[in-house]
Amino acid sequence: MRKKLLIVKKFGGTSLATIDKIKKAANIVKKEVSLGNKVIVIVSAIGKTTDKLQSLINKISLNNDEKEIDSILSSGEQASSGLMALALKNIKINARSFLGWQIPIFTNTSYGKAKILDINSEVLKKEIKKGITPVIAGFQGISNEFRISTIGRGGSDTTAVAIASKLSADRCDIHTDVDGVFTADPRWVKKAKKIDQLTYDEMLEMASVGAQVLEPRSVSLAKNNNVALWVKSSSKNVKGTKIHNSIKIEKRNVSGIVFSKNDSKITLLGIPDKPGVAAKIFGSLADKDINVDMIVQNISSDGKYSDLTFTISEADLFKAKKCINQIKNEIKIKNVLPDNNVAKISIVGIGMRTNAGIAEDMFKALGQKKINIDLISTSEIKISVLISRRNLKKAINILHKTYDLE
Repeated sequence: MRKKLLIVKKFGGTSLATIDKIKKAANIVKKEVSLGNKVIVIVSAIGKTTDKLQSLINKISLNNDEKEIDSILSSGEQASSGLMALALKNIKINARSFLGWQIPIFTNTSYGKAKILDINSEVLKKEIKKGITPVIAGFQGISNEFRISTIGRGGSDTTAVAIASKLSADRCDIHTDVDGVFTADPRWVKKAKKIDQLTYDEMLEMASVGAQVLEPRSVSLAKNNNVALWVKSSSKNVKGTKIHNSIKIEKRNVSGIVFSKNDSKITLLGIPDKPGVAAKIFGSLADKDINVDMIVQNISSDGKYSDLTFTISEADLFKAKKCINQIKNEIKIKNVLPDNNVAKISIVGIGMRTNAGIAEDMFKALGQKKINIDLISTSEIKISVLISRRNLKKAINILHKTYDLE
């Protein structure tokens, strides 16, 4: 007799952007229920709802009241959870909507980017036992101050994985508007192919450097709790991409190529080369919640000065320049050179752990096409380079061919 499964299914905003898409998502859930499986549904806000709500917030107030902002932003998921529940009931699936505080999903008080601390699973277990399909508003929870909290953009992925972990679900399906995870963005590389399997580490690296299929925190949570994760289409009946441990996965040298156009570079010229200066610079940026990614330092031949180059999110460029200018005279920085005409391209694959020459192939391929590399950063299974944004498409296609991903 076939085992009955407990499945968590998350549907993103693009998968719920129209009434027809909501109905299609509901039918995906019905298919699992008709097989005797129990399903918990997690939903994001419909389409661009969160962006529209943020725009309204920006127009009405410059007061950064994070608690009120979270109360507003969470309303998008409230609407979509109710609509999904109605769509399921309309096709004879017994369903009801839940907001984060009704379960509850407990978070800390870092409003806007809250961390899930615990989930009371008893309410959901009782509903499932009664044959009800819970439809949970993603992206939100409740703090110990009894205020609604949101867990950051892409937070519905994290909600889904956290629910799957807490209830020991057999798998967690993330439904998107693509067929799975690809060797490169199909919009940029015509010969990109869907990847059948990835390790948690590969997916985490890809998500961290630009792949928008999954939110990095959700992948990290899945890895830490061994949640079987699938990325699937919300419109096609295709297998998707399975993300799990590396035990049975063939160790490819490079699994995929990821890029980001949202980076900016800042170069600080003529910094006195003495202890504590770098700490002062990066500490000031950290105090403003500005994350620094790639870093390179060049020391002058006399050892008295250095040039420091680093990358940040393009959205933080104005704030970062202001921050650096505030300490420029104190540290005696000679010049500040911002540049937002850059892009980051990364190759990812667990085969890098055991195969030499992968970096050489990357640098040689780019060099042969006269593509200059500004910065380099590496991890055990990833190599990232910063290049001019105008060369991005050419670089992606060259590397896709270099590593036989076509």
